[in-house]
Amino acid sequence: MQEIPIDPALFIHSVVHCGLVPLSDGVPGVSLPVPHCTWTITSRLSTMKLTLILGCVVVSTLAAASGHTFDSALDEDWKNWKSQHGKQYTKDEENYRRMIWEDNMRFIEQHNLEYSMGKRTFTVGMNQFGDMTNEEFNEIMNGFRPVDADNAHEVDESDDDINDEESNEDENNDDLTIDWRTKGFVTPVKNQGHCGSCWAFSATGAIEGQWFERHKQLVSLSEQNLVDCSTEYGTHGCRGGWMSHAFEYVVKSHGINSAADYPYLASDEECKFMPNKTAAMIRHYAFVIRGEKYLARVVERIGPVSIAVDASQRDFQLYRSGIYYNQNCTKHLPNHAMLVVGFGTDNRQKYWLVKNSWGTGWGDEGYIKMAKDVQNMCGIASYGVYPIV
Repeated sequence: MQEIPIDPALFIHSVVHCGLVPLSDGVPGVSLPVPHCTWTITSRLSTMKLTLILGCVVVSTLAAASGHTFDSALDEDWKNWKSQHGKQYTKDEENYRRMIWEDNMRFIEQHNLEYSMGKRTFTVGMNQFGDMTNEEFNEIMNGFRPVDADNAHEVDESDDDINDEESNEDENNDDLTIDWRTKGFVTPVKNQGHCGSCWAFSATGAIEGQWFERHKQLVSLSEQNLVDCSTEYGTHGCRGGWMSHAFEYVVKSHGINSAADYPYLASDEECKFMPNKTAAMIRHYAFVIRGEKYLARVVERIGPVSIAVDASQRDFQLYRSGIYYNQNCTKHLPNHAMLVVGFGTDNRQKYWLVKNSWGTGWGDEGYIKMAKDVQNMCGIASYGVYPIV
């Protein structure tokens, strides 16, 4: 909170609220909320002194951005980054996006300096989200909607041995490394685009793995099929969803189309499911008991598992490599669905190996290693669920 003396002759009382300003981000049909701030000017009659209280100091208008001075040393990097990611803006919007991009560059430099000093366990780097504020990023990219399911009790009868709280109580997988990619269970990294459909990519990834386990055929399945057709089961297309609802749709529809037959468009469309072209089917699905030891047991025994985490932090948005650890992320408010495809140990640090759906330009070729057995960090073991073929 910063106090700035103001000449009392200028004001008696004034309150200014800066609201949300829609911006296109260069993507047709996408509006982005700009962070808002509140300025309050109050009068203290006893001292005849006014104080300007800045509730938040955020430059949130294009007009303010147009007067911003940019770092000329970054001009070429900015041009190359725009070209690499196909970014196009209006003149005023470019100033605003450049301002955000430079701020993220400074954040990256500071974070990686701390990594080099041993204060961080992972690095961050510029990626396709570099011109987005963290608020914008979370609004668009993180579309997981948790349901009121009690994962401590919802298990499939046929898989009681996997979820049994009493079985193998003393099992130890500290030295075990699991990577289902090497066994053929995992399709290449996909990209959800500017659509909150992470839940659909998590669901198809889990089905792809179990279908391969059963039929030894790795087929890329259609996320667009789920986005368009599962709304009556509780999903919301590009506005978010939950994997168990997607699984329920596939069960009731007796299958899901392939990505080749039903291509991804990153938008909400009319359902075009083709029953005569089902590429995979499931019988049911099961939740994993909450807790990292139970998640590890299921991943080890059956393959990739759909999970959800709190991916709201800025260093998650810009993650590059290493084992992600952030004590500020919460285990109670997950907002992004992904796919656990394994776990292991690196320099005595345990990690979960997780496949994301933000393309190979994000993270470690589209993957992230997240700290394992650290009090269920980011809620990674709270919403595990997998299909049964």
